[in-house]
Amino acid sequence: MRIALTGDTIVMRPILHTPDAATRELAALLRASEVVFTNLEVLPNDFRGDPSFENDGSHLAAPAAILDDLKAHNFNLIATCNNHSLDYGIAGLLVTLAELDKRGLAHAGCAPTLEAARMPVYLERPQGTVAMLACCSTFPKGKEAGAQRPDMQGRPGLNPLRFDVMHEVTPAQFEALGAISEELGLGARMREKIQLGFGFAPEDPKVLAFNGAMYRAAERPAIRYTARARDMEAIAKWVREARGRADIVIVSLHAHEQGVTIEDPAEFLGVFARRMIDEGADMVVGHGPHLLRGAELYRGKPIFYSLGNFVGQNELTYKLPADSYDLFRVGQDQTPGKVYSTRADNDRKGFPADRRYWETVLPVCRYEGTRLAGITLHPVTMGFGEPPHRRGRPRLALGAEGQAILERFAALCRPFGTALALGEGRAEMRMGG
Repeated sequence: MRIALTGDTIVMRPILHTPDAATRELAALLRASEVVFTNLEVLPNDFRGDPSFENDGSHLAAPAAILDDLKAHNFNLIATCNNHSLDYGIAGLLVTLAELDKRGLAHAGCAPTLEAARMPVYLERPQGTVAMLACCSTFPKGKEAGAQRPDMQGRPGLNPLRFDVMHEVTPAQFEALGAISEELGLGARMREKIQLGFGFAPEDPKVLAFNGAMYRAAERPAIRYTARARDMEAIAKWVREARGRADIVIVSLHAHEQGVTIEDPAEFLGVFARRMIDEGADMVVGHGPHLLRGAELYRGKPIFYSLGNFVGQNELTYKLPADSYDLFRVGQDQTPGKVYSTRADNDRKGFPADRRYWETVLPVCRYEGTRLAGITLHPVTMGFGEPPHRRGRPRLALGAEGQAILERFAALCRPFGTALALGEGRAEMRMGG
């Protein structure tokens, strides 16, 4: 069985319809794979639903027909769980799920209740059964699914991997923050809230709650992320279930959280990914920051911390709600294209100005039964520097461009002890680490 993995797909128009050789070769790789995975970071709901006020920079919706194009190119395993899943509210999400079901596309990560959102989907292929679970650590508050009770319905939404953030500061800084909190009256307000029953004091008395964040004294400043044990265990339960019901188990993780740089995953993401493999997953596929992060082989099983973008057509969004125009200080008499060009300052900042957001790799994992026999990495470009209506379409990166992408990915993998054997136009992941 061959499993092709892609990152974020933000698709508004057909993606592999041009006649050039690089596009044809990429399409052939997808057709030759029995399973093609992607994270669908757009709502193919024909703009139905209600635009949410809380969004992560843009409302991403598209014609439902884009699903037909994806299916025609062999995409058959879809993660729906990301920070744009509820850009059009619950109604828009439910339309999206119905459109996926109408086309028989296997999907996971969003559902009418929390437990259903946690559950895996199973894809049957002649070579075996693949299970996939999808979860998300980056999302606006309130977009997570709610649990159903015996006496009350749940809430449609996404499968959350929540985390806590601790800000470590020096003792002098900690003392200064405490003084500022008291002088501004924030400490008193927090105590009033606790007394009214609407808040809780930190469990550790050495922790300071300051303006919505947690602080503690340490030798040097740092930001610590810790995944919540309750979510970890709830997701692990369904990984264990999938392990007994499928030949290959995939965990999809949408996460923006970073370490020192945006190319470094936050520490808790590695803790989570390795735990999922310990519980029975065969691979963890990350996406979210829209650029490549490194990959790790843990117990001989791959963890891709981010596969970046595979399709980046957000600038071609057909319609935007009024809130988007206000957010980017564009007059309501303008157009969606003007919103995006203003946000990027006519390609001088943001995604259009940084080549990393327009390059990725396509891993094709080869299994012999349930044994991972190899991973081939193909470099992919989305046309950095091209006009908005041309860039964002994936195609194989050829020649020096492809070699540079593979070399950069190899460098991102080295801190994880992962080595690549670079060849002409492709690379192999060394399975020995």
